[in-house]
Amino acid sequence: MTEKTIDFKELKKGTEIKSNQLGQEVSGLLLESPKIGKGLKKIVLIYTRASDIGLHDESGSVYSSQITKARINLVDADGTKKTEWRKVTNAPAQLL
Repeated sequence: MTEKTIDFKELKKGTEIKSNQLGQEVSGLLLESPKIGKGLKKIVLIYTRASDIGLHDESGSVYSSQITKARINLVDADGTKKTEWRKVTNAPAQLL
């Protein structure tokens, strides 16, 4: 079974995410939209829940390529609401 994905440009402010900027995957929240005009930001502001790995929670900037997963809301055909994590694809490349 292949892993379901979401395109980076579909993410919105307030989306729950997982990122790996601390060396381990931690949860967080997008504090700004990754879109800028007709393009995409290479660095975005997030709130990191570093308490997942024993550190302090804080907001800060991360490379877009460090956002690994996003939680999306779905509605089944019978009207049941659910959420699922999807792998983020097509994020802009990291600056060197």
